[in-house]
Amino acid sequence: MIVLQMAVTRVWIQRAASAIVTSVLVPFGGAHPSQAQENKSAWVTLKEDAKVTLVADGFKFTEGPTVNSDGDVYFTDQPNDRIVKWEKDGKVADFLKPAGRSNGMYFAPNGLLIACADEANQMWEISSDGKHRVLFEGYEGKNLNGPNDVWIDTNGSMYFTDPYYQRPWWSHQEPPQAKQSVYRVDHDGSNIVCVDDALVQPNGIIGDSKKRILYVADIRDQRTYRYNIAADGSLLDRTVFCKQGSDGMTIDAAGNVYLTGSAGVYVYNEAGVLIQTIAVPKPWTANVCLGGKDRKTLFITASDSVYTVEVKHPGVGSK
Repeated sequence: MIVLQMAVTRVWIQRAASAIVTSVLVPFGGAHPSQAQENKSAWVTLKEDAKVTLVADGFKFTEGPTVNSDGDVYFTDQPNDRIVKWEKDGKVADFLKPAGRSNGMYFAPNGLLIACADEANQMWEISSDGKHRVLFEGYEGKNLNGPNDVWIDTNGSMYFTDPYYQRPWWSHQEPPQAKQSVYRVDHDGSNIVCVDDALVQPNGIIGDSKKRILYVADIRDQRTYRYNIAADGSLLDRTVFCKQGSDGMTIDAAGNVYLTGSAGVYVYNEAGVLIQTIAVPKPWTANVCLGGKDRKTLFITASDSVYTVEVKHPGVGSK
């Protein structure tokens, strides 16, 4: 049984990675750890020789980490259809199962957990006791492709990516939406609006409410874009932040943006310069968030495991 479980896990990781990019032998956009700045004072880790620490393993594919106001971190194990909670005392336990095949997640300003539940292409709103409701589903009379990652502004407005990755639990074989887009929706799940449909395959998303900036990774096109957020919530002035895509992403208070991929975590400064690569001993690093009591612990979901490493700057929002 152990051998079988390991084999199934390897197959899921391989399929997940290959569904994201055609090859993970070279990190997105050709970026390589050796290309990071030699100026180690710019690095985000507390120690120059910092290595990631294993927090938990035995999952199939970890994703979607996000942190609540207490510093506890929630992440998903999508193949096993569960949301898992890490508490500040180090305890790791299931929070919700089944969980609608949840993927990316983010805590709203009201403390409710918002989850991209792509079993039925929905967005869920989940309370602290695990009770949930479908916040919204569909766009212009059709199902969404598969909500993947979500960021929530301080006013409650949600921005989410909707790429298409064929799931084994779906009966359909074609994307419901003609394009893979980024959407904005009001805090109550109403008024869903497409804010960018000119992307190849949007995936990771993160923002800074104070600076009114949103980042979206186009994983298939190997680009991460930066937008200004207008007063009405629309996105303006799209520019290339860096020539690298990402599965998941987060941002710290110094403006550093953390991307993920085959080598681990890639850290870019606010100017879009690669300043550090944090190696992770797994074939695929999917997502990241900054959690813990002081929000200076980087949580890394990588293949069948979760790792941490201490950093200098706290996170922004619930990532």
